[in-house]
Amino acid sequence: MALDKNGIAKRIAQEVQDGFYVNLGIGIPTLVANYVRDDIEVEFQSENGVLGMGPFPFEGEEDADIINAGKQTITTMPGASFFDSATSFSMIRGKHVDLTILGAMEVAENGDIANWKIPGKMVKGMGGAMDLVASAENIIVAMMHTNKHGESKILKKCSLPLTGVGCVTKVVTNLAVLEVKDNAFYLLERAPGVSVEEIQNATEGNLIVNRQIPEMDI
Repeated sequence: MALDKNGIAKRIAQEVQDGFYVNLGIGIPTLVANYVRDDIEVEFQSENGVLGMGPFPFEGEEDADIINAGKQTITTMPGASFFDSATSFSMIRGKHVDLTILGAMEVAENGDIANWKIPGKMVKGMGGAMDLVASAENIIVAMMHTNKHGESKILKKCSLPLTGVGCVTKVVTNLAVLEVKDNAFYLLERAPGVSVEEIQNATEGNLIVNRQIPEMDI
């Protein structure tokens, strides 16, 4: 059974380690804060100038002045701080963020990522995505394995305008966990009830299956 967006976020939360500073991109990544273990200390950073983001607020407890980069209302943890964009991007460009979690429209087998523009569709800009992928050394992508037409988004080569080149280290989709290295996707885990064959059929890029593939533990 393929995962939903919350399932993807729950699996990625297992990659977050004690003491990490983590940037959460727009979309599925924002859900990760809801699933991080209670016994570790993690600081979530948002590029609009927040350090110390917490889970999403309960209905009726939202504060419209406290938002993430996607303009969603958020909560903050004790000791959280707020600052301007210049300070925020100094953190990012200075490599002070241990893990970056982004959404994507396409990822290629060499680690390229396309996540900001579809030609012909109006966009407000690329936001901080290009700074994040240029500066981060540990980038996990959260995405659906295929598009609404059933076509693979895990590709040999991206067809959309690139956000970053050769930068993605791992991809977690609704079907699988993939490590990106040596110009290939290495299959690490599969979603509960999803077969290796299903993942192979949904993957255009070079997929390496070199061992028994366990199901995700979520």
